[in-house]
Amino acid sequence: MRPSFLLLVRSFAQQCAGLAVLVVFLLALATGSARAFTLQFTVASDDPGLRGDLEAASLVANAKRDGVTAPRDVLAAALADYARLLRSLYANGHYSGVIQILLDGREAATIPAFQTPTAIDAVVVKVDPGPAFRFGAATIAPLAPKQTPLPGFRSGARAYSGVLQDSVDSAVDGWRHDGHAKARLSRQQVTADHRAHTLTARLQLSPGPLVRFGALRLTGESTARSDRVARIAGLPSGQVFSPDELEKVAARLRRTGSFSSVSLVEADELGEGNSMDIELALVDAKPRRFGFGAEISTFDGLSLSGYWLHRNLLGGAERFRIDGEITGIGGETGGIDYDLNARLDIPAAFGTDINAFVFAGASYVDDPVYQSWQARLGGGVSWILSDTLTAELGVALRHSRTRDGSGDRTYTLLTLPAGATWDRRDNQLNPKAGTFLDLLATPFVGLGGTGTGLQLTADGRAYHGFGAGDRVVLAGRLQAGAAYGSNATAVPAEFLFFSGGGGSVRGHPYQSLGIDLGGGNFTGGKAFLAGSAELRANVTQTIGLVGFVDAGFIGAHGFGDMAWHAGAGVGVRYDTGIGPIRLDVATPIHGTTGQGVQIYVGIGQAF
Repeated sequence: MRPSFLLLVRSFAQQCAGLAVLVVFLLALATGSARAFTLQFTVASDDPGLRGDLEAASLVANAKRDGVTAPRDVLAAALADYARLLRSLYANGHYSGVIQILLDGREAATIPAFQTPTAIDAVVVKVDPGPAFRFGAATIAPLAPKQTPLPGFRSGARAYSGVLQDSVDSAVDGWRHDGHAKARLSRQQVTADHRAHTLTARLQLSPGPLVRFGALRLTGESTARSDRVARIAGLPSGQVFSPDELEKVAARLRRTGSFSSVSLVEADELGEGNSMDIELALVDAKPRRFGFGAEISTFDGLSLSGYWLHRNLLGGAERFRIDGEITGIGGETGGIDYDLNARLDIPAAFGTDINAFVFAGASYVDDPVYQSWQARLGGGVSWILSDTLTAELGVALRHSRTRDGSGDRTYTLLTLPAGATWDRRDNQLNPKAGTFLDLLATPFVGLGGTGTGLQLTADGRAYHGFGAGDRVVLAGRLQAGAAYGSNATAVPAEFLFFSGGGGSVRGHPYQSLGIDLGGGNFTGGKAFLAGSAELRANVTQTIGLVGFVDAGFIGAHGFGDMAWHAGAGVGVRYDTGIGPIRLDVATPIHGTTGQGVQIYVGIGQAF
């Protein structure tokens, strides 16, 4: 008798699982004592990895560790262990194993379901795995163009059962990526030769026809309009099927934030011309959400922030958000600053992956070197070029009144900000690997006699983890900026640069490094550079320690002759699961803009 191996394993596992559930239900009606049992778990093998896998798979071993004592529970675990241990043997390439599970000397499989022992004192699990099997003949065909079998699926290789399933999955996936959405395993012949200790596997695939995307069909209920959902999803109807394109459809819908669940199901039957419809089921997220945050430092004082968010505002998965921030409370940064912004994002406004946004905002900044009142209104377009690359182009009208070392000035500017962000971090709040780069160019045109110029900024970050689980992370950051104007007073104060504080150089007061105009007057520079390096180490799963050094440079007119300062310190991180709580203590190590120790508390890593 030569049974179909994959079907046999699946059927046997399903039957054992069903039997275990039935037994647990029936045995729950019985009574038992709470006497602890002893466990003897023996494996006739010198392979520690095999023993570890078997013990990990054993429910009896888990019950012993968890202190389970009820006889009905121990019996149920023992009955389920036959199938679990057998699957573990197959996974390790052993197909002639013998399993014994004795409860007080009785084979567990022979104990009637309605005769649960009143007590179980000793459990003995004996596993003789038998010899390891290797593949005899190992074939899988046909494969998609340019695809080869998995390295472990070959004659003479260890016959792990997982390799069989992985080989089928890989081959089917290869055909699906080649446009054959209905590829499947059509025939299999898997037999074990117990005398030769070999496993012969001959697998036959049916690629099916070349499939094209059909229509997107919405199922279930959503407050988002179907036409807008289809536009956002961007299913490429008529094009050759691709799993990657299908994942992009789901990602676009999730990215809006309007849906808590996005499910795409391929139609079972193909339509005319081998087209395949896609069923889409959406579950709406809660329409409104709010949040708040706080950060404190010894010099900058307390910062409070909050937001209110409305999802699917107009029925097209639009996102409307209001943000407010108050900073400098109780600090030594001049006075209290206020900032209020509102923004509406419209997904797929100009086509799939081309979004629109409009915004308005007002702010008041009271710094030691300047005061500014500003109002702004604008909009723009953003492109989602890939999972990691986005670009944005906007236009905005800004009106501001500033007072600094150069006197009182009023600006009315038309700005044309254009930027790109390349984000390849593995986690935005607590990255351990990857890179981040943000570039922004903001030309401004003066109206009503105001000067014309350009501001450029760049922010680059990199992360590299070491050790098991990336317990140690080396993080680095470089910032640069430049401002250009037709004359010295053409650049508004908010486009100039300062250094110091939690966002640039810790250990020095906020915006403490700028350009001294003499006579007690102070302004920002037209050139800026900053660098930071951190060594982050996890002490426990939730506690981490950080050592860091920061440096900042400011140039009055360019990068040729720049003043600079630096700071260093240590920090503690407490991982909350969604992001770390940060405590940094820093002191100056170069420059005259700071003295003493500065303390910073916030949420998320410093960068």
